[in-house]
Amino acid sequence: MSASSASESPCRLQVALGSRSYPIHIGPGLLGDPQWLTPHLAGRQVMIVTNETVAPLYLERCRAALSEDLEVRELVLPDGEATKSLEQVSRIWDALLEAGFNRRCTLVALGGGVIGDMVGFAAACYQRGVAFVQVPTTLLAQVDSSVGGKTGVNHPLGKNMIGAFWQPRAVLVDTDTLATLPERELSAGLAEVIKYGLIRDAGFLAWLETAIPSLRALDATSLTQAIERSCAIKADIVAADETEQGVRALLNLGHTFGHAIEAHQGYGAWLHGEAVGAGMAMAAEFSARLGWLSMADVERVREIIAAAGLPLAAPAGMTVDDFLARMRLDKKNVDSRLRLVLLHALGDACIHDDAPPESLAAFLEDYPRQA
Repeated sequence: MSASSASESPCRLQVALGSRSYPIHIGPGLLGDPQWLTPHLAGRQVMIVTNETVAPLYLERCRAALSEDLEVRELVLPDGEATKSLEQVSRIWDALLEAGFNRRCTLVALGGGVIGDMVGFAAACYQRGVAFVQVPTTLLAQVDSSVGGKTGVNHPLGKNMIGAFWQPRAVLVDTDTLATLPERELSAGLAEVIKYGLIRDAGFLAWLETAIPSLRALDATSLTQAIERSCAIKADIVAADETEQGVRALLNLGHTFGHAIEAHQGYGAWLHGEAVGAGMAMAAEFSARLGWLSMADVERVREIIAAAGLPLAAPAGMTVDDFLARMRLDKKNVDSRLRLVLLHALGDACIHDDAPPESLAAFLEDYPRQA
């Protein structure tokens, strides 16, 4: 991928799902411009759902993009992965019912991945399905969770174990919102960007190896390029396998290890992207043990993850049994067989369910833990 300048006009991608296809608009200044949000509303009733961190920054701007003849309500939820629960989704349903919203209402998910996942799940269930629009404000949500229709909440025993596939009507990525993103959250988003290079595009991965410093410095051109390429890869994969019966599982590189870390540590202790970063490093090293990657490849993976400001080691005190107990609950598993997304080569991921349990246990025993 070349590092040519990004266009000033918004980029438009398409998630091709037949009658349920929808656009991804990427560019600066989209949030307050009516032309991007209004065409995707199902009717006159609109509820914007956001959180306590995002609301002071962008709620007023989002509402300003909606005309006065619409019936607009707002709901502000607590922030954080720990709030991604049925209890908080019930608050969305309560607000919809109290407002008398009907089947032609539209929910607007204004925030990061937690808000997007919960609002999408609420939309999937309310009156058996209503419209929603994703307006992601974190890098992780912009490149990953807002695209593809995976919605849901966490369970104490496993991440995202309760949910539904429910596609949005549109995804509006306003790159200006990244200016207020904390550095730790930016790094967490870069984990998902790196993932796309590892699973599908070695050229993109090579570009990222040089572009990570500019991405962390919030260079607008680099960020737009990274978001566009990430979304394009995800859109292609989702169009080919919407409900994760095959190739879509490749998007979970690092997630089986990462979700185990999140569930064990307590949701929110590690950000999702931090856990995925460590999980990708683990997946790369295990791939090398199977003879697929060279140690030079593994070192490249480790270097780019570290350059993004992400952890490489597993949490201190997390045992082999801790990992395996959580990993056995992973949604990719079939007939009690643990399925891992690994790397045949950089840019070429695979789904592997033949790893000998003793080899995986030995790998987990040897893998470095944080001091």
